[in-house]
This record gives sequence, C-alpha cells and structure tokens, in this order.
Amino acid sequence: MKCLVVAEHDGATVRAGSLAALGFAADVAAQTGGSTTWLILGHELNDVSQHAARYAAVLAGDHPLLAAPTADRYAAVIDDQTRRGEFDLVVAAASTFAKDVVGRAGGLLGGAMASDVVAHRWENDRLVMQRPMYAGAVLATVVLSGSPQIVTVRPTAYAAPQPRTEPAEIATVGIDAETLPQHIEWLELETRPTHRPDVSEAQIVVSGGRAIRDRDDFERLIGGLADALGGATGSSRALVDAGITPNEFQVGQTGKIVAPELYCAVGISGAVQHLAGMKNSKMIVAINQDADAPIFEVADYGLVGDVYQVVPELIQRLKDEPDRHHPPPES
Repeated sequence: MKCLVVAEHDGATVRAGSLAALGFAADVAAQTGGSTTWLILGHELNDVSQHAARYAAVLAGDHPLLAAPTADRYAAVIDDQTRRGEFDLVVAAASTFAKDVVGRAGGLLGGAMASDVVAHRWENDRLVMQRPMYAGAVLATVVLSGSPQIVTVRPTAYAAPQPRTEPAEIATVGIDAETLPQHIEWLELETRPTHRPDVSEAQIVVSGGRAIRDRDDFERLIGGLADALGGATGSSRALVDAGITPNEFQVGQTGKIVAPELYCAVGISGAVQHLAGMKNSKMIVAINQDADAPIFEVADYGLVGDVYQVVPELIQRLKDEPDRHHPPPES
C-alpha cells in the first residue's frame, strides 16, 4: 500500500505522535511492498522538512495561507495530494488536529475511516485493525471497505521508526492560492506559555483533579511536583471545565491519551473517562484522601492523604535529596 502520513509539527520538528503514526504506516507498507511519504503543511517548512526527511520522503506544502492549520484549507490539500499520488492509505496521529483536519479530508476523499487504532495485522489481503470503544472497555476489530482508507492511530500504541542513514527526498507541493477554501478565519490560539514538555510526549506526567481548588494551587502543587520530577502537567476534565487548567492539559477519553513511564494522579478519583486516557502508563502513582477512590484499583502505588499536605512534603523531599531521584527505568 502507498501510505501518506499527515504530519503534525511545531515548525522545527515533527511531533512524536506523528512519528508513531509513521511507524504504523511503515509496518503496513513493509507487509504489502508499499511505501511511506510524509505530507507536511504550513509555512517556512525548511527545518521541519529536513527533520522529517530523516525518516521518509517528504511532500512539503509551503504557503502563507497554510501557516495556521485551518481544517478547510488543510483538508483540501490532503485531498488533492492523495488523489494526485494515488495513495491507498492516509495516516495521522489520533489528536485534536486529526479530528479537525483529517476527518474533513476523509469526507472529501469519500473513503472509509478508522480512528484511534491501537493494533493491526494483515490478514487475507486485508488490513485488520483494533480500536478501543466505550472508554476502553472493549476492543473493536475493524476492516475498512473502500479506497482510500483513512486511519488515525493512538501515538502511545506505536513506536517511531529508526532514522534513515541518508535523508530522503524532499519535494515541494504546488499550492494554488486561488483554489484554497476561505471559509474559516484563524483568529488566535489561547494557551498558557509553559517551560514544561507537552503532556502527550512526556515520560513523566503529574495530573491534578477536582481536589485542586484554583490556578495558583495547581501551579504550586501539580506544577511544583512536575518540576521536581522533570515532567509535564496534566489535569482531569473537571479542572478544565472549571477554568483552572487549559484544554491542552486534559487527559482522558475526551482529552489526550498518554502512556508515560510514570503517571502521578493527584486528587483524581479515577472516573472511567479519565482512566481511558492514562491506564496504559508504565507506572501509576495515586494520591487521594478517599481510600475507596477507583484510581487506587489501577495504581501501582497509592498514598491516602490530603494533597495539600502530602504534595508539598513530596516536593520538599525531592528537593532535599535530588541525587536519589531518577526517572523510572524503561520496561
């Protein structure tokens, strides 16, 4: 199968989730005698194209009108390049970007789509995939009919491929500004600047839940513990809905799916929607004053106590004994 992988990037490098999507596509291509190609959209793409070329051939669509990822324009280019290149499979990481952009492209292409794929195999000349349903309670087996097939994969389920010994070819995609849709206007992206890694890519994640009362407490307790551990901050939906944390911090069924080496759930009860986003973490540590909280059923280590008392003590202990702190070993 000819596989086109739609990349997410920060303007300099391809995001880890997209590298995982490339890992899925590369395996499918290897089993079918096919190929993998990046599609990178945006403006001033030289650096990110060079980074992507370390893993696969690149189609770069560089134009000022693509500087912001508006779904109508991006989907139109994905549709055009998929048809021009006669690609059989369009792949992206399962993320908010893909839900907005790749789903729309799938509608234009008229193909069949499977989202949040966590496993696959090639059986009887068919790509057979598995995707979680009902907050991860069951795994559905999916076979797509039609062409092209559009698939988003859960980044935590796949490993990035090894870099090539020599960079692959980078080709420029012609962008006709007059034919690009103009229905959506990009205004701004509301986010909070942070020095911490992105929650979906970090090896250590500290998440806060309903027990955290306000933004200052979140930064002092959750941010402080994350800094002491060298990790990222996340949160439950309750804090997002309360305006305490931004949307990009949310971990769970309707937020980001993470599987870090260490996940610290602080003041999180463990609703099934939150567990769906983090239960595949290598090690789970829970802190909650309710000894019967469901989070303790999935935790490797649990501490019953008031987070306002326990967390400052942990932060201080980590500061006092920095040499004893090491990230959990890879398993």
